[in-house]
Formats: sequence, structure tokens, C-alpha cells
Amino acid sequence: MHAHRGDRLIVESPATGVVRRDGEIVGLHHDDGTPPYDVRWSDTGDVTLVFPGPDAHLHHLGAEREAPDASVPGDAAVTGAADTEAVDGGPGDIGRRLAAARRRKGLGLEETARRARMSPAYLDYLETHPSDPGFGTLVRLADALGTTLFELQGGGREGPPGQGRALLHPRLRDLGERECRALLSTHGVGRISLATPHGPAVFPVNYEVANGEIAFRTAPDAAPAAAAGSEVAFEVDHVDEAMSRGWSVLAVGRARAVTEPGEARRLDERAHTDPWAGDRRTLWVVIAVDRLTGRRITPAEEA
Repeated sequence: MHAHRGDRLIVESPATGVVRRDGEIVGLHHDDGTPPYDVRWSDTGDVTLVFPGPDAHLHHLGAEREAPDASVPGDAAVTGAADTEAVDGGPGDIGRRLAAARRRKGLGLEETARRARMSPAYLDYLETHPSDPGFGTLVRLADALGTTLFELQGGGREGPPGQGRALLHPRLRDLGERECRALLSTHGVGRISLATPHGPAVFPVNYEVANGEIAFRTAPDAAPAAAAGSEVAFEVDHVDEAMSRGWSVLAVGRARAVTEPGEARRLDERAHTDPWAGDRRTLWVVIAVDRLTGRRITPAEEA
């Protein structure tokens, strides 16, 4: 076994051939490329010293089709271990997530590439072809797009957030109103908490921020419509699984149903998306925010 920096070490089940783990070789200990290797594992980002066993093999950098130059050496590996749901001639899972994150951020291809310190041609390749970019590439892209490595890799798509370990030295700090409003942004998915005849309930809804108020659409006979006319709580949060950090924002205020056709039309026109739940959700409910608080968990050393 002879490797070069940037090659991929793939560990498979001998019986089924299913990939159990893979990582990028970031360090060699012998000039001829023989083991052991320093490997940065794709699932954790940890670098460990590895003596490959019989269930491991190498995928050499450039062994498959070449991608455009990534501008940063060692990060442009496009390997045969492409996204499992990729279709020949179309983007892979990572490419679809990259494109979606870029659209949410409202960034063009060239600006995103500049922030991530790579060529626009390479970013376009990642978005439109099945690919397996290196750890460093994904970290820079996640930072440029305001998302996380965990999310770009699609980890935990069917599980609840927060299943990772806590930080060794976490710090919990309160957020000011300006930072809370910045985190609420212009739209997203939040949770409306209200009292119902069956007790307290929480419902996820697509929301918009309009004139400092929080607005969401629902059906007139749906449970969230009961928020109108009462004081409610509305929560938005974000969890960075890979870094065990996150934030939450809580808004409290009185909700009202929008009955004026002109106001409802303006909200319809500025809405960023239709309700994910589908069906005809024509009733806008607006929350006039009286209290806005938030908290963020970061490593203590960032204090």
C-alpha cells in the first residue's frame, strides 16, 4: 500500500463491501508512502494514526474524473465514493445541499467561492456533479454559507438534533435584542407555543418577519389558528451538531389574525415560501413582539 497526501482511505465490510468509514490522508510517515498514515476521518473530523488492515484500501487523488481546480491544494479530491443518492449526470446530495444553502443565503456562485477561497468553476462542479470534497473544502464552504459541516454532510437527517457530546468547557450567554433579531433573520421555521382545549401545545410553522413582527400562515380550522387573540411564545433555534454549540431565540407577544385584505396580500407577496405543510393555508397570524430574549452556547475560550 502506497499513498500520497490527499488520497482517501476507505474501510469496508469484507462481507458486504459497504463503506464503514473513510477519511483523507493528511500525513505520511515514510517517503515511499507506506503505512502508517495520519487520517482525518470524514465522520468526526478527528485526525488519528492508522495502520490499515485487510478491510482497508486506498482511493488515489485524481483516480476518477477530474474536477476543476479548487485553488486550495489537497481539498479538491473527487472520489468514487460519491453521494449514495447521486444520479449520473446530475448533482449529488452534497451538491444539492450546497446549492440550497447558497440560495438561502442569497449569495451568487462567485461570491460564495470567494468567501470559501476556491475557484467558482470548482464550486459549480461540486453543485452539479456527484462528488466527495475534502474536509477542509467543506469546512470553508460551511463557514461561507453560515451553516455547519454536519448539515452539509446530511448527518442526522432522521434523528432529533443534539445527539452529540457537550463541549468540554461550555459557556452559556444571554443575547441582546439586536442579535436576537439578526438571528430571526427574514424568515425560517419556528415553533409557536399556545394553550389549546387539550392543554399546552407547540407547532412548527414557516414564519416571516415583517415590520418587526412575526407572521405565519395556517388554515382557519388548524390548531395554530387558536393563537389569535392570546399571548403566545414563539421560538427559533439552531444547533451545530459537529461543534456542540447553538443558539435559541424566544419571542413573547400577543397574536392576532390578519383580517384586512390589503395586509394579507402584502404578506402573501413578500412570503419567501409556501407553508411546507401544504394544503390551503390562507390565514395569516401576526405576533406583535413584546419581549425578545435569546441564549447562545459557545466554548468558554471564545469568551
